[in-house]
Amino acid sequence: MKLILITALFQTLLFASYSGILVDKNTSAPIINATISDSTISVKSDENGSFTIDTNETYIHVKAYGYRPYKINTENNISNAELVSITVKALYLSFWSANTTSKKIKQVLKMIDETEINALVIDIKNEYGSTLFKTSFEQANSYGAHENRTNRDIEGFMELLKSKNIYTIARIVTFKDELQASNNPDYAIKKIDGSIWRNHDNMAWVDPFDSRSHEYAIAMAEEAAKVGFDEINFDYIRFPAKSGLAFCETNNQENRVETIGRFIDLAQNKLRKYGVFISVDTYGNICWSDDDNNIGQTVVSLAKHADYISPMLYPSGFASGSFYFENPSEHPYAVIYRSIKNIEDRIDSKRVRPWLQYFKDYAHTKKHYRKFEVREQIRAAEDINTSGWMMWSPSSTYHLNYFVKEDE
Repeated sequence: MKLILITALFQTLLFASYSGILVDKNTSAPIINATISDSTISVKSDENGSFTIDTNETYIHVKAYGYRPYKINTENNISNAELVSITVKALYLSFWSANTTSKKIKQVLKMIDETEINALVIDIKNEYGSTLFKTSFEQANSYGAHENRTNRDIEGFMELLKSKNIYTIARIVTFKDELQASNNPDYAIKKIDGSIWRNHDNMAWVDPFDSRSHEYAIAMAEEAAKVGFDEINFDYIRFPAKSGLAFCETNNQENRVETIGRFIDLAQNKLRKYGVFISVDTYGNICWSDDDNNIGQTVVSLAKHADYISPMLYPSGFASGSFYFENPSEHPYAVIYRSIKNIEDRIDSKRVRPWLQYFKDYAHTKKHYRKFEVREQIRAAEDINTSGWMMWSPSSTYHLNYFVKEDE
């Protein structure tokens, strides 16, 4: 009996309850079903926006769909925590452009100052495995991942972005990683003959079934979280769309889907203490498929684990005949709207943030995507009430006037 009392007293001293109410800063409406976390546990806000979390930590983090991340100091007693809503309108900034001195960043920052753009997607680890800045992740550094870095002042760079209230998204190329695979052939994806497989651009991949590939990508994501990114975006978080390859586990749909879900859960747990959102990139046809397309991704499975999903809804990526159009790229509004409408029964549209096309049609008529096509995609994303959109230009070349609405 004495031992039980001592244990209860110890637990009381160890953990203190912190309670609060989450409200929308503009409307004062309660924020329901938000996730409140310290480094080890998470709780949800109720229908009144109220929550209680048992923690002895100084800071806790709040994540609510459609809002910026929010950090609470538990040493301060506040009645209401006011969260700021955001519809993310992001441009992709390549590995080669994401530093304080590049011409691209100067152009992009001007656009952010003068248009609706409020967010950037920035390469932290690219397809080769190189890192944007020198991280504290010694395994990657030992492979020379930092040798081609293009940002030598990540703290100053992030300070610049935060000074402009830019929502920052760190893109991590996950299982496609030449450096990691070539330095770890024991868990690289292989051909049936046992040699390392490389895809059409001569890049090797690590085996998504192997837990070491999970730990590596998540360690890289943690480096991005440490320097202050709001969101981690996992790209190539899938199996290769290629048959006849050798893996360390049986390569069937059940195993693939379970593995991708396990990876995202591990990322959520490891990154919990930073309060970052987690988004995952998918093929556009995920919106129209009942199976996993042999890559381990379905809308239902990803919705169980990730905060946001980002289908690459490039109209040029859909085959002739899709949507009953001979050339889907001629119908940018319909492609975006219909695709997201088709998955409303599986995931709330406010948890969908599509990638949109900002490049020449490569599949059909070879037409250039200019202001009309870009704005039609944006209009569709807005009409279907997504959490926003992310614009993909491989060269990070954008036109300011494309993002100024006609009625402004």
